[in-house]
Amino acid sequence: ILTTVFSCQSQQMESPDLSEVETMVDQEPGSKLARLLAEGQAVFGMFARPQNADGGRAAAANEETDFIFYSLESGPWDIPTMESFMTAMTEASGEKEPHPVTLRIPPIREDREVALAHISEGIAAGVEGIVFPHVESRADAELAVRSMGSRLWPISPSGDLINILLIEDQVGITAAREIVGTPGVSVAIPGPGDLRRAYEGDMEAVEEAIQTVLAACKEFDVACGITAGVDDIGERLAQGFKLIIVNQPEALSVGLEESGRGG
Repeated sequence: ILTTVFSCQSQQMESPDLSEVETMVDQEPGSKLARLLAEGQAVFGMFARPQNADGGRAAAANEETDFIFYSLESGPWDIPTMESFMTAMTEASGEKEPHPVTLRIPPIREDREVALAHISEGIAAGVEGIVFPHVESRADAELAVRSMGSRLWPISPSGDLINILLIEDQVGITAAREIVGTPGVSVAIPGPGDLRRAYEGDMEAVEEAIQTVLAACKEFDVACGITAGVDDIGERLAQGFKLIIVNQPEALSVGLEESGRGG
């Protein structure tokens, strides 16, 4: 099975040649998420809750979110249940396009070969983004880029997949410029929750770390994301964050209004 998975993965990791890239320069991104990011629009997502068919139907009922954040970081690795979530969401959406799903996989530092299999399985299931937690180095970022192949935006201007790199540890914050500056990174996010643990509750240090990643994103013209609620989503948008994962569904309305996408 692994031989088959890695054979498929090696095909996905092939990059387009220069002539292919040149012909795609004027093409629009192939997915809503990539298109919004390419336009510099603010993008909003919400967590999949619960992560089953009922959650899929609930997600379909929310018309304000741009995407669904589905996590298999902590296990068990259960693609069939995620597929049930996605199928239920599609069926409940009726004639409307179902929300794209981004999948958080276990940290690649735990086992790079297993991570490649996870990425392949997630893409095969139909997710539009892979979320990489605890990215610590440029080497991690390069793997996140290579593993998604020629369908990756912005490597391919017409790409229909994105990667989202979570920088959640002190070592990652130290390497933030190298990580964010890696060609092919779609989105980088400083994870407040894990950073709070990494800095032992020192919220001043946590905010400094968050701003370090944001500054790197601005320097390299990479979309920066963060989690936010009703009380701080406006502030985060004003600071320059472009991808917001809400921890309260009602924050979507606030974010859309503050970003100019309301109504």
